[in-house]
Amino acid sequence: MTFRPRRSVLYMPGSNARAIEKARTLEADGVILDLEDAVAPEAKEQARKQVADAVKAGGFGRREVFIRVNALDTPWHADDLAAAAQAAPDGILMPKVGRVETLERIGQRLLDMHTDHKTRVWAMIETPEAIFNINALAAEAHDSETRLAGFVMGTNDLAKETRARLLPGRAPMVSWLAICVLAAHGHGIDILDGVYNDLSDAKGFEAECAQARDMGFDGKTLIHPNQIEPCNTMFSPSAEEVAQAKKMIAAFDLPENKGKGAVQIDGRMVELLHAEMARRTVAIAEAIEASKV
Repeated sequence: MTFRPRRSVLYMPGSNARAIEKARTLEADGVILDLEDAVAPEAKEQARKQVADAVKAGGFGRREVFIRVNALDTPWHADDLAAAAQAAPDGILMPKVGRVETLERIGQRLLDMHTDHKTRVWAMIETPEAIFNINALAAEAHDSETRLAGFVMGTNDLAKETRARLLPGRAPMVSWLAICVLAAHGHGIDILDGVYNDLSDAKGFEAECAQARDMGFDGKTLIHPNQIEPCNTMFSPSAEEVAQAKKMIAAFDLPENKGKGAVQIDGRMVELLHAEMARRTVAIAEAIEASKV
């Protein structure tokens, strides 16, 4: 069982050369070099070249590198996708994905451009259409040509499109977030939570990280380096959780417990499915530890 930690994934404006340079040194698990929302129309071309050159140059170490291109219906999309395909990042993040056809078109274009197969596609889920089609979108992960590897929630755009308020606890959005987590994990792909906008509210940010972790998100997208450390902490198994998980695994691995569906540990009945969850906890902890090297 191998995992790639995706606890913290930081957006960096593609037009800011200093930010891109800084991305090579931050403790984030991933960076999104953004050509979309963070870049003004007049800076799109320069940002595209700058991001492509940076990805080709490398130096990001263990960090997963994404390029967020502009949407399919914009004048910048075709050139963005071509530049991203040539640069071969770990992932190309597609905004405004609402229909299966969009993923299939992107997959076909990447195939036509002979894009390195390591480059995966991630889809922004940020419209009502995407929420209604979420299971069909996630199912595209089974078609290798789409390269779909995960979802990223665009909660600000969802709020804009639906007129839902961005409240502490996100009550208006909880059902939407939950159904996206179900679809993603139901089809074997990862899902990252949306950004937290108030940089001055550390407690609110931690609470939202905890909510996302408890809902089953694999990590959270960030807008400032100060958010990385608390996010990494929140999405990492605690030492106590890892110790408990190892104890559970050891109990099921005992010769007398082989093949049993449930065993007793410290006076509590534990089922085999809990041992499987424990193995995942340990694998995640080991992957996080390995990423520090």
